[in-house]
Amino acid sequence: MRKKMSWWGVILLPVIVLGSIAALRRNPAVRNLEWPTQMEYSPAYLSQTPNPVLPHGMTQQMPVPGTIPRGFQPFHYGPGPEEAARAGRELKNPFQPTEKNLARGRQVYTHFCLVCHGPTGAGDGPIIPKYPNPPSFHTDTSKVLPDGTMFHIITMGRKNMPSYAAQVSPEDRWKVILYIRQLQGK
Repeated sequence: MRKKMSWWGVILLPVIVLGSIAALRRNPAVRNLEWPTQMEYSPAYLSQTPNPVLPHGMTQQMPVPGTIPRGFQPFHYGPGPEEAARAGRELKNPFQPTEKNLARGRQVYTHFCLVCHGPTGAGDGPIIPKYPNPPSFHTDTSKVLPDGTMFHIITMGRKNMPSYAAQVSPEDRWKVILYIRQLQGK
């Protein structure tokens, strides 16, 4: 009797398993029932499309006043020499001239500054024949320039020098100033 039961189990087990798989197999052409759908699939609106739910029918809302985007550091100085002088009085370099900071400053200087200011900061970069008169970092005026003023110049630009705020992070701007000070012999 026992032998007959085991044969029935061997025959029925695959039939049950294969039958279950066939019964539970999903048909991709037919949508399955889902509960509750109102929370799982909310109606999504594109950024510039009208939205009847939000104020003024706008999907893209203005940020809450006083908020700052993640990773953004506000810069409370405008363009011009007066603002650069104010930045020179108020801003101090938060980084020390460690080996690591100077190495990073050298890397940033090589990528962004060397083309105009040259490898030693003498204002003799490879682009100078086309755009003359970049300042040398070895003049007395450049040597007494406060770090905050240099940060302002890198951030906002001055004369022929464009702003590098979009290309160079604030931390790297401070580190490149450390490297420029090293080039100046300070």
